[in-house]
Amino acid sequence: RPFPQQPPSARISVQERVRPHRTPPLPQSATERFVLLGGAMDVDLVGDAMEVDQEALAAAKTFDDWLEKAKDLETKAPDQAPKAYKDIIFNKDVEDPNAKGREQAIYGLGEFFVKQKRGNDLSDLAKELRPMLADLPKAKTAKIVKNLIDLLAKTPHSLYLQIDMCKDCIEWCNKEKRTFLRQRVECRLAGLYEQDQKYFSALEMLDRLLLEVKKLDDKLLLVDIHMLETRTHHSVKNLPKSKAALTAAKTNANAIHCPPMMQAEIDLWSGIIAAREKDYRTSFSYFYEAFEAYNSSDSFEKAKTALKYQLLSKIMQTRPQECGPIMNSKSGLKYASPEIDAMAAIANALTDRNLKKFELVRETFKKQIDDDPVVAHHLTDLNETLLEQNILRILEPFSRVEISHVADLMELNVVRTQAKLSEMILDGKLSSTLDQGIGVLIVFDQEEVSSTYDNSLKTIKNTSEVLDTLYGMAKQIA
Repeated sequence: RPFPQQPPSARISVQERVRPHRTPPLPQSATERFVLLGGAMDVDLVGDAMEVDQEALAAAKTFDDWLEKAKDLETKAPDQAPKAYKDIIFNKDVEDPNAKGREQAIYGLGEFFVKQKRGNDLSDLAKELRPMLADLPKAKTAKIVKNLIDLLAKTPHSLYLQIDMCKDCIEWCNKEKRTFLRQRVECRLAGLYEQDQKYFSALEMLDRLLLEVKKLDDKLLLVDIHMLETRTHHSVKNLPKSKAALTAAKTNANAIHCPPMMQAEIDLWSGIIAAREKDYRTSFSYFYEAFEAYNSSDSFEKAKTALKYQLLSKIMQTRPQECGPIMNSKSGLKYASPEIDAMAAIANALTDRNLKKFELVRETFKKQIDDDPVVAHHLTDLNETLLEQNILRILEPFSRVEISHVADLMELNVVRTQAKLSEMILDGKLSSTLDQGIGVLIVFDQEEVSSTYDNSLKTIKNTSEVLDTLYGMAKQIA
């Protein structure tokens, strides 16, 4: 049955039928938006938002006023300052939705305890805050706990307080099931064990933590763990494992955006490991990179350490004359200290090739040198090298000499001189023998080994290879 005909006005063309639906333009003016959305409702929403903003601003101003008063009490009435800060922290009358005011009060009280050197009170504060921290977001809780531990580290002689605080915090994290915070506190505790020379406990905790963090693939925390492993294995003189841990740290650091301070620490330890392998040229370049990073970030102590290691690398390369320009540079002058003066004095003694002066410098700056195991290790090697060079220089005109005479020339005691001579003979550095019955050293002439035999063997070997090649080519032609 045919469809009825429609009038021309009711017909829709194909173009109009497929034309997409057009959304009417949004109103541009505030008046148009007001009319479109139903003015009364829009005014109510704006009014509520303005009221919320005003309440937040008023609360922030209230907390600022309280913090100012507590800050004034630090100088006027120090005994009342902790109570004022705690009133702000545990206040429930004024709303603090983001906990910014309470967080600032916590840091203010912590810094006050640091100034007063009250480490025990700071440790107790961390325990008092736990009921409040349970209501805060986990990220903010982790930030506050980390900063409290950092503040406690600024108080003198607080190593054992930090260890106890970390242990208590780990127990609390296990009860509250805060894995993120627990892993970072355990990493910090392993570092404290390393400072306390409890290397076995540190390595045991790091191994357990490493297995857990690898499953989560937290690269940043993995870098921290591997750097702690590097330091701990280096402290126990396990150089291969220390180098392996450093390589793992570099691998994980390359996979993420590594923070500048962490990269500087990696460079510093790369230089230390390279120096232990006696690659002093490479170690100097690493120390230079670390120094530039620390210097730009105003990390005074770490930059001073990197500068000291730069000077050590130049000394161990027997290029002490290059230490002066490094110390007198624009960036080096502001790190003048007894540690840098010790390295300068050692460089001067090495330039003069004076063993007695070198040992006198070591005695003068004994604290600055012995407190740093890296510097002490390399300067001990350098001392032995200088001693051997002086002994060989003194023995050159002699074929038979009394040990006591050698000791007088070296300005050393007989026992040490005899022990060093015995060591050099056993190492093959000195061709001689000791006659201890009469206290004489008999020096043998160095036998000049002719190179004729070696050259003849090389010629025969090369001729044989040529004949073999010619035989192979002739066999292919045939």
